[in-house]
Amino acid sequence: MHETQNQCFVGLDIGTSYVRCVVGMIEPGTSGHLSIIGHGSAKNSGMRKGTVVHIDDVANAIIQAVTETERISGQRIRKATVNVNGSHMLGFNSRGVIAISAANREITDEDRIRVEEAATVVSLPANREIVQFFAKSYSLDGQTNIKDPVGMHGIRLEVDAHIVTAASPNLRNLAQALEKAEISPSNYTVSSLASAEAVLTRQQKEAGTLIMDIGSGTTNLIVVEDGEIQHVAVIPVGGTNLTNDLAIGLKTDLDVAEKVKLEHASLIDDGTKSTISVRLNKQTYPFDFSDVFLITEARIEELLELVDKELTKIKRSRKLPGGVVLTGGSARLPGLAEFTRDKLQLPARTGKIQNVGGLVDTVESPEYCTVVGLMILDMLLLPSTQLPQSGLNQTLNMVDRLFKRFKKT
Repeated sequence: MHETQNQCFVGLDIGTSYVRCVVGMIEPGTSGHLSIIGHGSAKNSGMRKGTVVHIDDVANAIIQAVTETERISGQRIRKATVNVNGSHMLGFNSRGVIAISAANREITDEDRIRVEEAATVVSLPANREIVQFFAKSYSLDGQTNIKDPVGMHGIRLEVDAHIVTAASPNLRNLAQALEKAEISPSNYTVSSLASAEAVLTRQQKEAGTLIMDIGSGTTNLIVVEDGEIQHVAVIPVGGTNLTNDLAIGLKTDLDVAEKVKLEHASLIDDGTKSTISVRLNKQTYPFDFSDVFLITEARIEELLELVDKELTKIKRSRKLPGGVVLTGGSARLPGLAEFTRDKLQLPARTGKIQNVGGLVDTVESPEYCTVVGLMILDMLLLPSTQLPQSGLNQTLNMVDRLFKRFKKT
């Protein structure tokens, strides 16, 4: 059994270029306010576009990140809520229908679980499995958009759901890397859900908001509306693609291109820069800033076109009042929020971590949003009887009740 008193909650973000770990505890005297007490990161060379390609390298990166977190926090870490990433992640809508057979026709928790299970009875290829299930809304005898049917009366109960599946071999490789690192996954979740949990306010979750988590190898998308997950997608384009573009366009080495990206890539051209230079290994490399700008603009424009295609699929293109919230390491690109606003015709801003204290100033960068969200979910996914009553767990309706059924142990 878990004990929330003095218990640590751990998020482990296994990204394409870095593994990040954050540990938090509930602050004494507060009703469930999480405080960050340690964090760590390590370069990861064992993944490509969010999937494990070298198990030992990933395991070593996990060990390094966890060891650093243990050193700062003074806590021993053996379990964590872990993200699943990669373009093999696919989301689709499903519908479940059941009849209410009780004499008084009252909907019980068991009925709700039955209809959710009915929605998961889908035909999947042998190499795919369900990672997460999100109940979007329920219908009862023709009455739609019901958030919680328990206690209501009716005969026919339906649920509209969004199901996220992943390739089984990729999940097994991730599980093997965690096993080698001696970390037991408390839960698996999609990266974008964790980012949403870290940065979105309750108002944004209700209004309709897109989280755009731009990592090194992938861009994770999640649309949250009416407090529920509406759509999940992973686009296999990220910061590494921009580095490759710069290397080709500037006719330079990848190491130099990466340094150009980090120091000079921008979506703002105010005419004040003509040439830029980077220094690497005691050598200076000059470039024309207009070339860097055009390459950066072309890559980000292509990414945003792919994002708009995903929004068009669910009829939300230009129709999200909460706009776009940008997270991930590439969200630091100067001018990205304004560029996104123009291209997607939606409000856009860089995400900021909400409702967390402690060492939060050390994890303020956009690339830490996912791992902080994983830490929050590590607490929220405890059995409800062990959760402290707090503003944080008011968002539990976002987290699927069947979550535990699909976690890997």
